Parts: sequence; C-alpha cells; structure tokens
Amino acid sequence: MPESSGRTASKKGLTPLGVIGFIVGLALFAYFVEKAGVGQILEGISRLGAGFVLVILVSSLRQIARSIAWTLCMEPPHRLRFRDAFRARVMGDAIGNILPFAGFLVSEPAKPALIRDRVPLMAGISALAIENIFYALSVALFIFSGMVALLLSFSVPKGLRLVSIITLGVIAVVIALGGVLIAKRLKFVSGTAKFLHRRGLSEKWIEQAGSLEDRVYGFYQRNSARFLPILLLEFCFHLAGVIEIYVTLSFISPDQPPTFLTAFILESVNRIITVAFKFIPMKMGVDEAGTGRVSKVLQFTMATGVTLAIVRKARDLFWAAAGMILLLQRGLSLRSVARDAEAALAEEAKVNVSSKLSARGTS
Repeated sequence: MPESSGRTASKKGLTPLGVIGFIVGLALFAYFVEKAGVGQILEGISRLGAGFVLVILVSSLRQIARSIAWTLCMEPPHRLRFRDAFRARVMGDAIGNILPFAGFLVSEPAKPALIRDRVPLMAGISALAIENIFYALSVALFIFSGMVALLLSFSVPKGLRLVSIITLGVIAVVIALGGVLIAKRLKFVSGTAKFLHRRGLSEKWIEQAGSLEDRVYGFYQRNSARFLPILLLEFCFHLAGVIEIYVTLSFISPDQPPTFLTAFILESVNRIITVAFKFIPMKMGVDEAGTGRVSKVLQFTMATGVTLAIVRKARDLFWAAAGMILLLQRGLSLRSVARDAEAALAEEAKVNVSSKLSARGTS
C-alpha cells in the first residue's frame, strides 16, 4: 500500500513540475532565440540544409558505440545481439526524451525489459548498469578534459571561469568516491535501499539492489580483459559527438571555421548541460543559453551557438521519432512499456527472494 501511494503521489507531483519546467524552458528558448537573432539562426539552418543527413549519420555512431558496449557487458551464458541492444537503446532513449521528468526512471529499466524475451531481465539490467558505470566514468573524464582545455586555451569571463573550476572540483570528488566504492566494494545501493525501506520503500528493492551489486562487482573480477574495449567504445561515443559538432559548425559558420579543439570544448559543455539539466524537456532554453555563451568565448557568434543547440534538438527529435516507430511496430505504448518494466522487476524480485530463502533452508 505505501508503495502504491508513493507512486501515485510521484506521478501527481511530476505533472506540475513538468508544466513549470516546460514553460520556463520555452521562455528561455524564446528569449535566447530573439537575443541571437531569428534571421541569423534561420540563415544558419538553411546553410546546413541536406547536411543534416550527415549529422544524423554521425550521431548514429553514438548509438552504435553504446549498444556494442552494452553487449560486451553481458556475461555468459547469456548473449545480447547488437541488433537487439540497438533497438532497445533507441526505444528507451525515445521514452527518456518524451518523458524527461520521469525519463531516466522509466527509460533505463525499459531497455532491458524490451529485450527480456532474449535475455533474463536481471542479466540485462546488470549489463546495462555496468555499461552506465563505464559511460559515467568516460563522461567525467571527458568533461574534466574539456574544462581544462577551455581554461588553458581561451580568455574566459570571470563567472564562467568560476563555474568551470567548480565543475573540475566536483568531478574530481566524484571520480575519487567512485574509485573508493569499487575498490572497497561498498554496498552503497543496497545500503540506500535499506535506508529508504525504513521510510516505506518495498523490501523487494533491497533484494534487487543487493543482487545487482553482486553482479556488478562480480563482473569486475571476471572480465578485466573487457575493460579497455568497453571504455574505448564509450570514448568513441564522445568522439562522434565532437565530430558531429565539427560537421554542424562547418556548415552553419563558414566565416569562422571550427577546429577540433573548439568542437571538443563545445561537446564537453553539451555533456555538462545534459547531465545537469536532463529534467528540462529537450534541454529547452538552457542548451541555447549555455552553448550560445560558450560559443562567444570560442570566437563564434551567439547565433551560431544557439543554432547549434537547435540542430541538436532536431537530431534528438529524429531519434525520438525512430524510437516511437520501433515501439509502435511492436505494438507497444509508453504506458505499456513502463508497466512491463515495473512488472518484470517485481517478478525478478520474487525469484531472488525465493532463491535466497531456499538457500537459507538448505544451509
């Protein structure tokens, strides 16, 4: 009963938050588009033209890289085919883009739930959790490198310099804490679940968290040879992002051609915006503000930065549409996917509890 009421309250609480976020984001978007100049933005988009197809092709490399990384995180005897991983990733990300406020809570469990006819649910969840750990590490290193490059290569305004230094400090702390958790094999997730259980969270999540931690830590012991290939794939994801920005700027900013360094810095800023403002629908407004401001520091016009952010939105909409088409082809809806993911997790939790009770009875 507490769990059900908690979910209901959560859903009710997300609706006004979503409306407020959308309104604020839309206002910011309109403000920065007007400030950058509608005419200049439209001119930049017209220069891109058919080049948007190239942008989509480059962005597909990002989906491919993380999908392959997910397959490498799957342990025997289970095997995840690239095709299944790619389709589940595109469908899950589409859910995250369409439901930004609950996106991560729904889209991540949805990905392994969408392939549970191929591999067991917990095997898919564990592999995805491991892949996300590698991804998070690569993001931290990528952002750290981008901020260092920005501070050392350009004259940065005082406010932006302070933000960059704070970001570097936060990343350093996060990496250090992550290293301690892995080295000491600390039960952080299950410990948090136990803490929340005392405040009404269902006991099944404690079992799930413990099982997930065991699988994740076990992966590090059994598959050390896969570390480098997986990490390289995650960095291929970021490299594709840099190339995508380089290609986009080459079309929309002919008077100020991009360099690999400027594209690298802009992509690192994009990662910061994505991490910090994932709850804002389509990063509406904040992407235009951040990218536009940093673009001026990199000797581009603000209109170029805002146009770049708008092109990214168009790219996200393309992949969201692709994901929705795949969902419709399977006869699924957002509600059914969320329901299936929750039901599958509950079912797996019962299996884990039964297994542990049986083990205790035979010992």
